[in-house]
Amino acid sequence: MLHNIKLMHFKCFEQLELNCKQLNLLCGLNGTGKSSVIQALLMLRQSFETRELPAGRLALNGERVAVGTGADVLFEDAERNVLGFTLESSIIKKPWEMEFDCSGMANFLERSSSKAKVLKNRLNEEISHPILKDQTSEEPLQEQLYRHGEWRDVPPFGGKLVYVNAERVGPRKLYPISNDVLTRRGDLGKSGEYAWDYLNRHQNDLLQADDPRCIEGGDRPLLAIVDQWMQDVCPGAHLQLKEMRAVDAVIAEFTFDREDDVASRRHRATNVGFGLSYALPVILALLSEPGTLCLIENPEAHLHPRGQTKLAELAARASKAGVQVIAETHSDHFMDGVRIAVRDGLIEPEDAAFHYFERKGNQAVVTSPQIDADGRLSSWPIGFFDQHDENLARLLAPKE
Repeated sequence: MLHNIKLMHFKCFEQLELNCKQLNLLCGLNGTGKSSVIQALLMLRQSFETRELPAGRLALNGERVAVGTGADVLFEDAERNVLGFTLESSIIKKPWEMEFDCSGMANFLERSSSKAKVLKNRLNEEISHPILKDQTSEEPLQEQLYRHGEWRDVPPFGGKLVYVNAERVGPRKLYPISNDVLTRRGDLGKSGEYAWDYLNRHQNDLLQADDPRCIEGGDRPLLAIVDQWMQDVCPGAHLQLKEMRAVDAVIAEFTFDREDDVASRRHRATNVGFGLSYALPVILALLSEPGTLCLIENPEAHLHPRGQTKLAELAARASKAGVQVIAETHSDHFMDGVRIAVRDGLIEPEDAAFHYFERKGNQAVVTSPQIDADGRLSSWPIGFFDQHDENLARLLAPKE
């Protein structure tokens, strides 16, 4: 499990230190740096997978993430043209840390500012020239980059990482079939487009009876567990899949069978709205095997409040099962779902973290309220899910 993430001069962060738990919520207004944390982890994963990192480079653009040029990722007011990353793990004694000197790839223009700093005009697509902490070391470059071999086998570098993008594939008549490599590593696709194929291939995989996500008991197949959580997200909904190898696609259909009501006929995914299609990749990601690093953007998208709260419960149960979850959310219902899970004992208070991001000038800062066993937060920063109270106060105020 990632225990600590430190970023230096990355995008809107001059310095960021983020203490991580099993379940982490990144909250705050738009444009405050929440997605940047996820992008940093994806960029490191991408650089590892493409073998750029051992060569001393960062792969800024690729299949997992595209962040532009070096000028786009360097903190605007950086006094040095250096990006820094430090990761600490609860299972590895020594941290992984590395800095990248990008001054050799830049053209500089003097900029008038209060601090008389310089602005990077243009950088190549890749940043090179790593600065290693131990300049006297005679280790080969590759060994210095992976100072501790254990990091090669854990997320975000090795191991299993599942990412659910905010912009997910919506209702479709046909969903594509992925290649075998993507399926083996549990990749749901950049937009969740392979979630349907993954579920079709793994629908009979069993979750053990003692898994916290298997709330009805007994060893149960993955499709039944997905169906169970679909029921909570959208009561009465049942998913059915049909593979069409001739066109390399999967068809998804839904039926509805609510209590004390007549079961419906099958409906195409295109005829049941966006909520179910958007929820499936999130549910599958949260049903990943223990040890997975699960990165989710906007899990609440297109869901009503009940569905958002139930997804938060699943996230809590996933973290209890050994999945580390980092979720960016704008939903007070999702946050409340996590607080309720703590209060109900589904997850320990020390295993949940709430991080509130806000802008101060050109940089982002983070406040992290603590949660107690009753689901109460130690502080409530201004702007931290307080819009409901502000709206209610305006509605109750007498008209002038």
